Amino acid sequence: MLLQAGFTYKPAKGSHSKWIHPLLAQAIIIAGKDGSDAKPYLEKQVNEALAELKKIEEGEETQE
Repeated sequence: MLLQAGFTYKPAKGSHSKWIHPLLAQAIIIAGKDGSDAKPYLEKQVNEALAELKKIEEGEETQE
């Protein structure tokens, strides 16, 4: 989901992964291995980042 939204994966310590997007100031740190269930706070963080990204992209489209 994050890859499709344009985020880039950066390895972090242990089972953590860092996801960054050039339009967002804050990175998302995800703990756990691929395929494991995400904690509710992580789901909320990802959903908020995707919503913020959508608002930014919509704002760029209206400026053009």
